[in-house]
Amino acid sequence: MANQTIRCIDHGQGGGLECLSIIQTAAPLPGAGEVRIRVAYAGVNRPDILQRSGKYPPPPGASPFMGLEVSGVINAVGDGVPASRIGEKVCALTPGGGYAEAVIAPAGHCMPIPEGLSLKQAACLPETMLTVWANLIERGQLRPGQSVLIHGGSSGIGTTAIQFARWAGAGQIFTTVGSEEKAAVCRGLGATRAIIYKTDDYLAVTQQETAGEGVHLILDMVGGDYLAKNLKALALEGRLVQIAFLQGSKVEMDWSLLMMKRLTFTGSTLRARSSEEKSRLCLSLQQAIWPELSQGRCLPLIYAEFDLTAVADAHRLMESSQHIGKIVLQVNPQLS
Repeated sequence: MANQTIRCIDHGQGGGLECLSIIQTAAPLPGAGEVRIRVAYAGVNRPDILQRSGKYPPPPGASPFMGLEVSGVINAVGDGVPASRIGEKVCALTPGGGYAEAVIAPAGHCMPIPEGLSLKQAACLPETMLTVWANLIERGQLRPGQSVLIHGGSSGIGTTAIQFARWAGAGQIFTTVGSEEKAAVCRGLGATRAIIYKTDDYLAVTQQETAGEGVHLILDMVGGDYLAKNLKALALEGRLVQIAFLQGSKVEMDWSLLMMKRLTFTGSTLRARSSEEKSRLCLSLQQAIWPELSQGRCLPLIYAEFDLTAVADAHRLMESSQHIGKIVLQVNPQLS
């Protein structure tokens, strides 16, 4: 693919859906420790929406294009990567550029396709599962028997987090959703109680269901007014893990509960981590979760699939929050 061009989605200077266009660009060349992947499918994630809007610029040296997770076939390798990897089917966490026919990724961020999964399913794994693993399991330290509240339970992150919580042996698994349809899906995945936030107060429900103790861990992507309520919903020495601020990161609130209840408030983002840290996370995730996937457990829920040329429709659906689970882009499906 050297000296060739590929199709790629460009968002220019950023903005609304109208800024999206499909362009021809030079096929990328892998550097030392990197591989090039011919993309079969690309996952669509909330950070892509933020990047398109100009609110989440790529880190220095990363592709200027969107797309943080893909599946496909390695077709070129850089220095230090065995040539034997060419032809290997993988799913990969990318630093950007996944909305294209080819993308570069560090070799350590490429994971084998779990046995029994399609390339379409595999494209839904890297960004989502690594985010949940790093925050719910590692930072959140979820332990058997503990209770957990997962906000946004019907999202790609939420549906994965519910299944990981069940895998980790959580006691009560609470989640917030926007409709009974979404609640039913979350209960089917293992949620003890799916709280419809439009009609029920998650603070009141969790307090009642835990006999006033509160939950041990909260995974939150909402922020805004949820922050103060989250502190009230936590048990003594509970942990709040923040992974996004869909309703804003600037609020005025009383932090005294942090001390009174000996709480831990932490959070992280995946893209800013070092390449070495991401490689470690990839290995940890494979060791723990790949056997589950091969047994048909912890599988991603795919809600919709769009052709690469219909990326605006994929983003429109993501922004509507009507989906349940993952949205994928079809790039070169014949690779399957």
